[in-house]
Amino acid sequence: METNRIKVKSEFAPLKKVVLTQSEFIFPARDENFKDDAFLSKESLSLLDGVDTAAKNYKEVFPERQRKWEIERENLKKVLEKYGVEVVRPRLLTDYEKESGREFGSCNFFVRDPFFTVGPSIIEGSLRFFHRRNEVLPIRDILVNEAYSTGAFYVSVPRPDSSEGIDAEQGPFLEGGDVLVLDKTVFVGNSGLASNHNGYLWLQSFLSHFGYEVVEVPLKQDVLHLDCALSLVRDGLMIICEEALINGIPKALKDWDKISVPYKDIAYLAVNGLPVNESTYILDPQFEYIAEQLKTRGITVEYIDFEISRSLGGSFRCSTQPLVRV
Repeated sequence: METNRIKVKSEFAPLKKVVLTQSEFIFPARDENFKDDAFLSKESLSLLDGVDTAAKNYKEVFPERQRKWEIERENLKKVLEKYGVEVVRPRLLTDYEKESGREFGSCNFFVRDPFFTVGPSIIEGSLRFFHRRNEVLPIRDILVNEAYSTGAFYVSVPRPDSSEGIDAEQGPFLEGGDVLVLDKTVFVGNSGLASNHNGYLWLQSFLSHFGYEVVEVPLKQDVLHLDCALSLVRDGLMIICEEALINGIPKALKDWDKISVPYKDIAYLAVNGLPVNESTYILDPQFEYIAEQLKTRGITVEYIDFEISRSLGGSFRCSTQPLVRV
């Protein structure tokens, strides 16, 4: 057994192995069951105006956008492999999963949130939106194989308490987009849209056994995840929208060099780029102003058009989850 091959040291440690998501989304049967649009851009929301989406597959409603969406993820795969990253993909949704998810919808489109990795631990998350609560299942074969063959710790956040209904706030909710790793410090976002305080408390309790400090980062209520407002590019350099952080920059990052992003660009996922290592960063060409500032600091920028992915609420970090970053 290759003991604890699974390891994520930081957000920017050289990426060695990663799960890259699929591109599947089934709309819910009724609009009222789709409640995760507070963070989407106006342009993204306007695509749904007057369109019958009830219980339909995204590729049925928007076939050309589906084609482009799949190409975006393939282009990301090519860039990652160019840098020697091993890329694994979840399976596709089964017919049963699509049919059983008709009422609330189902998805297999942003692998960052259903699980996350901290050090040698694989942790299945606990997702707030009802249509995403089974999103880990297409990934689970990968997680089981990695955990059982490497000796990694493999745990799961408790399932959310829904005794008061599907909108109950008790949770615990904890999503990978809110979890940023910096050696023995882990930052956890909390805007009320995804992870909550109970999720933070669970992670703090678990990781305390391994010497981690877990820092809760309150976010404004229309920011979905912490990685929409903060990206750790390399040691001492971050991309940040300070306006999104209610209590300002966390103490551990106060002295870091920063590239600032305006609040209006959060909905377009400007901050959600992906470090391949400390000198290479993947970014959408839409945000050339960020790229130019990265280049002046010696960072190589790899551009990939990610328009469709971004219109659905996630970008490069959302579409990936590392298994090995050391």
